[in-house]
Amino acid sequence: MQILVTGGAGFIGTHLCRRLVAEGNRVFCLDNLSSGSLDNIRDLLEHPDFVFLRQDVTEPFDLPVDRIFHLACPASPVYYQKDPVHTGKTSVLGALNVLELARKNQARVLLTSTSEVYGDPFVHPQREEYWGNVNPNGIRSCYDEGKRMAETLFFDYHRQYGVDIRVVRIFNTYGPGMQPDDGRVVSNFIIQALKNEDLACYGDGRQTRSLCFVTDTLEALIRMMDAEGVTGPVNVGNPDEKTVLEIAKLVLQKTGSPAKIVFGPKAMDDPQRRCPDITLAKKVLHWQPTVDLDEGLAHTIDFFAKCLEHQIIR
Repeated sequence: MQILVTGGAGFIGTHLCRRLVAEGNRVFCLDNLSSGSLDNIRDLLEHPDFVFLRQDVTEPFDLPVDRIFHLACPASPVYYQKDPVHTGKTSVLGALNVLELARKNQARVLLTSTSEVYGDPFVHPQREEYWGNVNPNGIRSCYDEGKRMAETLFFDYHRQYGVDIRVVRIFNTYGPGMQPDDGRVVSNFIIQALKNEDLACYGDGRQTRSLCFVTDTLEALIRMMDAEGVTGPVNVGNPDEKTVLEIAKLVLQKTGSPAKIVFGPKAMDDPQRRCPDITLAKKVLHWQPTVDLDEGLAHTIDFFAKCLEHQIIR
């Protein structure tokens, strides 16, 4: 197949491009490199079935494709808050552009939405029927509401034009290839621990996260794209819920770092509980995570340790 991956030079996109090429597809990777990196796909650039296109997803584009994985959008608060107006444009205009391309080519198109559409939830664990509790005008709203609007457009194109859509809501994903400066819990803690710097918890550390290893997330995306008659939304994440403090302690244990855990002010609109109900994913995708946090952290720590050793990050 000819497959477009928007945001293909990002964390999850890189893993996805590599797998799709290995499976014998011709892959177009479209990315403006605002949060992705060419270093992530350096090994693919000379491959005859891989084409890199440096372009912003907010600008129209035309490619002959059979399928589209739409991942393009900065996904960490550090990145999406740098230019919140452009983040909103990326979510809305990017969705419109890929949907028009899918409509023209009669292609199947998958949106990677986010657990952030649930906001700071009153329902726990979060299931797909829950409409969420989102601040529409906070500092995270450019991403949270942008993704909600992208979902709206996907379902409207499906109902109005018959576009073959798939929508997944990705919960916290981690693993090798994460950007070291993305401000996420796992990357922050691991880098601080490896440098023997204090691990900074925002708030009291009792807020929870459910961490899914990148290969598990990837498998769910592939299965969702291949599934027949399933539009979603479908939650993709690991229901093994941990407090931020528990994650910090586990990172210290696995790195052997003498660093301490310190506490700072709570981040604005930071969700207090985050855990997916994956009953639907089990039913329609026959999917559930297979990599536990202990194993996943070991792989991720090893990745960042090598980055520090080779001075890829400082």
